[in-house]
Amino acid sequence: MEEQSEFKFPAFPYKPYSIQIDFMNALYDSLNKGGIAMLESPTGTGKTLSIICSALQWLVDRKRQPKSDATADLCLKPKYVDQSASDDEPDWMRSFVMNKDNEVSPEKKVKEKKKLGFRSKKNIKKENQERFRDIFTHTEEEEDTDNKEKNNLKEKNGAEVLVGEEFLVEEYESEEESRGQPKRKAGGVSISSSSDEKEDEDRLDDEEEEAHLKIYFCSRTHSQLSQFIKELRKTSLASELKVVLLGSRKMFCVNEGVLFSEVLKLGNSTRINERCLELQKNKKSGVSKMKDLGAGGRIRRTKASTGCPMLRKHKLQRQFRSEISQQEPLDIEDLVHLGRRIETCPYYGSRSMVPTADLVVLPYQSLLSKSSRESLGLDLKNNIIIIDEAHNLADSLISMYDSKITSSQLERVHFHLERYFQRFRNLLGPGNRRYIQTLMVLTRAFLWIFCNEIKDSLCDAEEFSGAKNSFDSSMTINEFLFSLNVDNINLFKLLLYIKESNIIHKVSGYGDRVASLQKDLTFKDSVESSEEGSTLSGFRALIDMLLSLTNNDGDGRIIISRTRSTFPGQQGGYLKYVMLTGEKIFSEIVNQAHAVILAGGTLQPIEETRERLFPWLPSDQMLFFSCGHIVPPENILPVAVSHGPSGQAFDFSYSSRRSSTMIEELGLLLCNLVRVVPEGVVVFFSSFEYEGHVYDAWKASGVLARIMKKKRVFREPRRNTDVEGVLKEYKDTIDALSSADLKDNQVPDNGAILLAVVGGKVSEGINFSDGMGRCIVMVGLPYPSPSDIELMERVKHIEGFSDTTLSRAPKFLVNDECRSGDAQAGFNILRSCKGRGKEYYENLCMKAVNQSIGRAIRHVNDYAAILLVDARYASDSSKGSFSQPTNKLPKWIQSRLISKTGNYGEVHRLLHQFFKFNKNRGVQ
Repeated sequence: MEEQSEFKFPAFPYKPYSIQIDFMNALYDSLNKGGIAMLESPTGTGKTLSIICSALQWLVDRKRQPKSDATADLCLKPKYVDQSASDDEPDWMRSFVMNKDNEVSPEKKVKEKKKLGFRSKKNIKKENQERFRDIFTHTEEEEDTDNKEKNNLKEKNGAEVLVGEEFLVEEYESEEESRGQPKRKAGGVSISSSSDEKEDEDRLDDEEEEAHLKIYFCSRTHSQLSQFIKELRKTSLASELKVVLLGSRKMFCVNEGVLFSEVLKLGNSTRINERCLELQKNKKSGVSKMKDLGAGGRIRRTKASTGCPMLRKHKLQRQFRSEISQQEPLDIEDLVHLGRRIETCPYYGSRSMVPTADLVVLPYQSLLSKSSRESLGLDLKNNIIIIDEAHNLADSLISMYDSKITSSQLERVHFHLERYFQRFRNLLGPGNRRYIQTLMVLTRAFLWIFCNEIKDSLCDAEEFSGAKNSFDSSMTINEFLFSLNVDNINLFKLLLYIKESNIIHKVSGYGDRVASLQKDLTFKDSVESSEEGSTLSGFRALIDMLLSLTNNDGDGRIIISRTRSTFPGQQGGYLKYVMLTGEKIFSEIVNQAHAVILAGGTLQPIEETRERLFPWLPSDQMLFFSCGHIVPPENILPVAVSHGPSGQAFDFSYSSRRSSTMIEELGLLLCNLVRVVPEGVVVFFSSFEYEGHVYDAWKASGVLARIMKKKRVFREPRRNTDVEGVLKEYKDTIDALSSADLKDNQVPDNGAILLAVVGGKVSEGINFSDGMGRCIVMVGLPYPSPSDIELMERVKHIEGFSDTTLSRAPKFLVNDECRSGDAQAGFNILRSCKGRGKEYYENLCMKAVNQSIGRAIRHVNDYAAILLVDARYASDSSKGSFSQPTNKLPKWIQSRLISKTGNYGEVHRLLHQFFKFNKNRGVQ
């Protein structure tokens, strides 16, 4: 039986362990069956390699079948990807992916534009020529009477420039004004018209031959995706399949231009994305000329060229795709290097290869977010989806549908809308005027939330800074809209207008142009210099918020934060929509795919995931597979440490963890550990704030100096970009001291210690194999802060608290009660939970613990001690109403846990014996 199984997966580069064979068989069978499966394999058991060899072998076997059989088994249908909403890709790429659209006749495009409610630019210019002539013709007489307008039309060097015509939005008519004619999406893709159904069917028939089975593999971080590619290269399957890796612009950008490199240095993905799109849409002028409008009027025109030099030559993109197809699968570093060598964009180059790929490797966001899928052109129909690191899938999924806009962004958007409206109101048609005024009504209403009282004008900075007390509150969508008296606005029609009219680009473009020409840039300097991004980012944040308000009332909550801004440009208050349910979102993915595989090191409790993402699926119809660990029992020493060296019981609960007694006792524990534990020790704290508090206390008391006599101390940095450097230095220190002559009296220490944070970069995706993690110390139970209003809203939703329940029990109510930093209201909610809400809160804590302690054991010969430092780990029933936390540990740790020790002396003795034993038997 074992020989048959091994033959079934010949690509596995080593002799597989029995648990790996079981895992691969379970995955292969689940792909045959289809539907949803959850596969659990502890970190360090070769999970990634097992996924590759099983899933890709299944794909190869399918490809080798006769085409008729394979398509019949999966009921494959031709793919049709709607690219109309994808405005974030260059022209050459749209042509490459949807070249059939180029065959639409110009006459038909004109008809479609008329159906949309637009009139052609040619007609608009002809009808409004006289009005433009009055505005854009500047004579000496007008200079005396129109100084304000002239200030907007002057460059810094005094040269005359004419601003306006290109920013005037095309005339727009609503459905009623266009006599009920059905709307159509831009780009000629039908929404509700049946007249083009036959054309769509013909297009599907033409593309049928291109449709083929794909596997989409996604994980949380780019480093995990690169690691997947490295594992794939170890197998023979790498040469049999077409593989493409997708990533973010931040990771892929090779534009060395000054403007873009400045944005890259910020490390802000949103701003990088915006700058990339601006470079595509903004044309760089090299030559300018004047165009006569008649009657003496003139307007300055410029000859444009593509903004981003990495997208100018289509030939280089073809070369990029050709070289990728001729090489083994490339990771992010390889793709960036190739892009730099060819001098073309690897981000768009890899995206263009998706239609022909067999395996697409991509981040969570790109697959789970519907807008990202549409933008990338991902076709999930009857394909395979494998989601790795799926332990927090439900929360990750719903967080992608959150939206947020700050008070300063609202100020900026409203300012630009007003300026644009004042400038063009006499030129705008009734439809445009009405929708722009509606946008101003909404932004004014949203801004009013942050004011102390209703005023006719916008709240100024003094009013914002003079807010009473900073606090957070929440309400439903309907409560929010009714409280602002904007419940009568049709948000669906407004969003359709925003999309089809291109109004946000017109308004932000005009505002940016005027600001760049004006000498007085006070507003621009004070508001737009903040880290929140450009004017366009503010408009996009507004659109995301409006889109969120179209969700069902019970799907989420509006969070209102009235945090005061103490520095100019600093984020003050904000509005945030928090999605609470992922069931409908995930069902869109499941309903399209042939199979969805959730994989991870620890997926328990699986029932919570099922109830939150696919409650319609009976438990007996979902495949769940879990295997043990490959390491022998003697390679791991998990111990619940309830008391410190001085006999003090460890209690790192919310109310006790900051006491000097707890911090001092923890310091004494570390002083003892560095004497008995060789090489590297990783200590996990609940937050950066608490780690900093403990570090400062140790430094002041001299404990830190005692620790550093034996081991060098490193701290996890807050900035993710700095983590790699710290980890390298940490590893180099351990390697150097481990290889040093221990008899040399000049070597006083024996390794290093890393102070890390649960939920930080170090706790997920970083491998502390061998000497980097001989001991993992988990300080306390890292329960999330009960003062987090968003978390408490999720807890209430999962528990099933209805609005009626909340109204009957005021202590549950968060509105105007749960102030920022006030944990008591959160504790009241948690104490009121009896079922799923409390279980969810506990699971968040233990999932974080499991991820952190799983960083140490990475292969069969690895060994490490795991110390759970808190009396609650050892007690029979945990403090308060919470359940015993060790029941939620992974089975392979739980079965070996030493849950009770009489005193710290016993712990020290166990550690001494454990490391002596593994050193003597020569385990590396």
